[in-house]
Amino acid sequence: MMAGPADMRKILFVAFRFPPEAGSSGYLRALKFCRNLPRFGWQPVVLAANPRAYERRDDSQLAAVPSDMEVLRPFALDAQRHLSIAGRYPKWFALPDRWVSWCLGAVPAGLRAIRREKIDAILTTFPIASAVLIGLILHRLTGKPWILDLRDSMTEDNYPPDPQTRSVYRWIERQAVRKSSLILFTAPSALRMYRQRYPDLAPDTCVLIPNGYDEEDFKNLSMDSASSNDPQRCIRLLHAGALYPDERNPQPFFKAVSQLKQRGTITSASLRVDLRASGFENAYSQTLRELDIADIVHLLPALPYSLALQDAAHADALLLFQAANCDHQIPAKAYEYLRLRKPILALTTQAGDTGATLKQAGGSSIVDLADSNAIAEALPRFLDLVRRGEHPLPDESVAARYSRTEQARQLAALLSKLLNDKRPSL
Repeated sequence: MMAGPADMRKILFVAFRFPPEAGSSGYLRALKFCRNLPRFGWQPVVLAANPRAYERRDDSQLAAVPSDMEVLRPFALDAQRHLSIAGRYPKWFALPDRWVSWCLGAVPAGLRAIRREKIDAILTTFPIASAVLIGLILHRLTGKPWILDLRDSMTEDNYPPDPQTRSVYRWIERQAVRKSSLILFTAPSALRMYRQRYPDLAPDTCVLIPNGYDEEDFKNLSMDSASSNDPQRCIRLLHAGALYPDERNPQPFFKAVSQLKQRGTITSASLRVDLRASGFENAYSQTLRELDIADIVHLLPALPYSLALQDAAHADALLLFQAANCDHQIPAKAYEYLRLRKPILALTTQAGDTGATLKQAGGSSIVDLADSNAIAEALPRFLDLVRRGEHPLPDESVAARYSRTEQARQLAALLSKLLNDKRPSL
């Protein structure tokens, strides 16, 4: 039952990625927390950015933001688009990232909101480092308990790749780890990595709340696809979302498809691969032409979230990419894939968190993303099983564990315990 207004505690949710930002599906974690927290006694006030800062935006997503939720959108610029001359700009305009100007508007706006709304706690969601910096400053100025939500790790041995940027990130990370009252992680090995990096970090300040899916988004989906017993039908294999050249490099997959086409194992009549909103389309389209597989692999434009889910529901099978250098991360779409209960071809490692999650749920064929020969060997078997309707499907009971409602309940319980304990930060 939703708490009444008088019973509500309030949390300032610092999130750069929030509707109408459309450059990443990362906005869904913040949005779904904010939509579901009021059910459990917490009213969010969102501190987002002025929409001009977003490289891509989709105003249709604003309909998903509750009308009674306060969303602050202070001044923010993108240094790359707004402050460059002939494509160049001073590096300090983009430290820690291209949106550091957001701090100029967000800190005073956040302070006013904390005082006006009597905010009880602050939550910052990464991977935008400027958001963490804003949360750190607001915490230091107000003393409000601060929760750091690390959707991805802030730093690694070689990330960010630029040494100066990495140094700034690591400084912010050290301050955040020391000053935050709770740190939320989305993958088990990321939590372990931070415990090893910061041995003084108290175990009870590190909490795993993975990404997930919202059942409301799936209620009205049509799950129809082609007949599963037609041995001649063309299989539609879909990937939804960005394919980064390092973390989700599709080149080995492209090579495998090319090999199979040259052998006559697959044709455009037997397989259609749709890569929707992949990004880097110019580079990928050139590769597809060079490998002569543009008739099989198609680069499709982005869709609003609800339509993208419907598109996935109409696919015969779903494709997932995750490289070994992201073994401690799990793509948010993996949980949506599990809920859709379609066969999954997961191009990732067996040892990483993504592989472990998929193996637990079942329904996935897992092949190393970097091994084009292994992909070429596994893909025909996968397609044959899908075509005959014999490929296993994800376990419905396992998928149900990743409900966004349950995750909001867990977060609300942590927040309430934190406010009652009033434990000092490290």
